[in-house]
Amino acid sequence: MSTLLTPTVAWHASNGDAGQPLVVLLHGRGSRETEIIGLADYLPREASYVAVRAPIAEGPGYAWFANRGIGRPLAESLAENMDWFRTWLDESAQPGRPVLLIGFSGGAAFAGGLILDDPSRFAGAAILHGTLPFDAGVPTTPGRLKDKPVLVAQSDGDRVIPAELLARTWDYLTGESEARATTNRSTGGHSIDSSDVKALAAWITDVVGQPAAPEKEV
Repeated sequence: MSTLLTPTVAWHASNGDAGQPLVVLLHGRGSRETEIIGLADYLPREASYVAVRAPIAEGPGYAWFANRGIGRPLAESLAENMDWFRTWLDESAQPGRPVLLIGFSGGAAFAGGLILDDPSRFAGAAILHGTLPFDAGVPTTPGRLKDKPVLVAQSDGDRVIPAELLARTWDYLTGESEARATTNRSTGGHSIDSSDVKALAAWITDVVGQPAAPEKEV
């Protein structure tokens, strides 16, 4: 049984509209929910947005799973924390409500783990400037994400995520996974830039099948 506390969350507007698709924002390692929820200001209004705080305290922020070689094994930590997240999600999103995951950096690895572990539970996932959790106990078999909408955004100037992991993530999501992949490659560093935001907004609009909201200057 998990000993983790009930997640701390930040909703973009009250508790959202239960009739809309739910977009869950997952922050990077060492960050928190209040730092990523502002991204929703620039995304389509046809969805509801909530940011979840990761369960492991780390420095000034929080992390989604234990570091490799520190404390519990990565696969064990990831599995427990995914179960913890799904318990919260099942209470927050009624059956049949589309749920999209948007993860940045460490949150991208967590989002990737969730959708790989249970593709049918999620309407899609955006993997922003991060790597899938390869070799952490979740399936990365051929066709695992067949026809599942996925956005993968990377930067040529990223000096945080190892280049070989970024390449492996890109290649799997755009190829072997058989996902319906949308890509965005920028020249910046390890951060979400304006081109990522525009690509993300268009991707959400495509997935939820609604007209795009008027663009807001980033």
